[in-house]
Amino acid sequence: MLLTPALDGDSRTPYYIQLYEYFKQEIASGSLAAGSRLPSIRLLASQLGISSTPVELAYQQLLSEGFIISRPRSGYIVEAVHPPGGQPDRSSGTPELPDHPITPRDPKAYTYDFHMSKNDFTLFPAQIWRRLYQEQLGNPDLLQYGDPQGEPQLRESIAAHLRRFRGLRCSAGQVIVGGDQHSLCSLLCLMLQGHFRRLAAEDPGYHLLPAAFRRHGYDIAPVPLQADGLDVERLYTSGAELVYVSPSHQFPRGMAMPIAKRHALLEWARRAGGYIIEDDYDGEFRYHGRPIPALQGLAESSPVIYMCSFAQSVAPALCVHYMVLPQKLLPMYHGLARELYLEHSASRLNQIALHYFMERGHFERHLRRTRLLYRRKHDLALRSLQQYFGEEATVSGKDAGFHLLLSLRRPGSARQLTAVAAQAGIRVTPMSYTWWDRPGNDDPEFVLGFGGIAEELIEEGIRRLAEVWNYGYGS
Repeated sequence: MLLTPALDGDSRTPYYIQLYEYFKQEIASGSLAAGSRLPSIRLLASQLGISSTPVELAYQQLLSEGFIISRPRSGYIVEAVHPPGGQPDRSSGTPELPDHPITPRDPKAYTYDFHMSKNDFTLFPAQIWRRLYQEQLGNPDLLQYGDPQGEPQLRESIAAHLRRFRGLRCSAGQVIVGGDQHSLCSLLCLMLQGHFRRLAAEDPGYHLLPAAFRRHGYDIAPVPLQADGLDVERLYTSGAELVYVSPSHQFPRGMAMPIAKRHALLEWARRAGGYIIEDDYDGEFRYHGRPIPALQGLAESSPVIYMCSFAQSVAPALCVHYMVLPQKLLPMYHGLARELYLEHSASRLNQIALHYFMERGHFERHLRRTRLLYRRKHDLALRSLQQYFGEEATVSGKDAGFHLLLSLRRPGSARQLTAVAAQAGIRVTPMSYTWWDRPGNDDPEFVLGFGGIAEELIEEGIRRLAEVWNYGYGS
């Protein structure tokens, strides 16, 4: 049987959906009768002059919807289609879209998983950690309640590390350890209530902290980004007394805030009598050029609340996060701790094991090894995006962190393209959910995490992504 589907190379519809629509129509109209045999994937791809991937994806979609069946040694066979008024048509020209924003919180397994916050634990020093943890199990005192501010030994280790490697000006007494980001955010909200009422936040940006503040009754003032970070002039007119920023590697745009703007931000805090909340979520991971010191260390007694964790640098399962408070805010914290009878929220066993992990030099060695691994992945992902998308896309957020931002030059729906990628076994995340003022934004911009995907799958995953989106390689 000779089939000649007409493919439109200029269409924004990927080839595999064009093929799927063609066969669906031919089967529904009776042009392809029940029992007809479709050409093999390789043969049809050769006839059409395209790779086999779009044909395979189209056949898989037809198979999943019951239009065809697969028989060993016979190939793909057309099934009988129910007439109108019988079984409802389960097909759709495009993948079904959820009625909520697409975010990384998706439990499905993907062949090519560019999850934006997964890490690679192949280098995790399991034997060292097991030994350190088991040492703590022999101390029954550690099974008691601990210091709600965090174990003093760990806080000393954290402060020493921050002074040496992130340029902070801090002591162990300023470090507050918590079991998760939300717990620390909620403490901040309660501490600052009655003193401040409005928080400014980068837009687009990370929503956990602003959302926690809003739940506690604060007004949120989204402030747009410029090419070098938060628009400080707009911050002055926002009416905010607090601002939340990620200056070393902005999420999701990825720019680093230059020194002049950092000083301008500190000057704003001085004039407003407020505080800057600095999120240094991936500050340990810079791959090219010198590390960028944290904003907190630029001034004595700086009005900066510094927030970070060991989720990226060691493992999220440890549940050890921390913040560094300005000296002026410590009485507020201690008063709140007494009022609420606070207890430790991060495992004491993990805290002490982590202290020894740092004190004995394991943490620093682990960081060096993982930086090299993530740098290779970063460079490979960047080269692959440039190779397979070329001038049809721009890539930002380079040289640090665990993700790249892919912005397509052609118009298109981010949600639709994400669903197309998902059907091909590829996870990407639309950037649209990071907007505060534009929650319905559907521009084709995507966060591609390279941290958790196996190194040998990165290039192939990006090649297939370009192919199913009909870009570069696949067009």
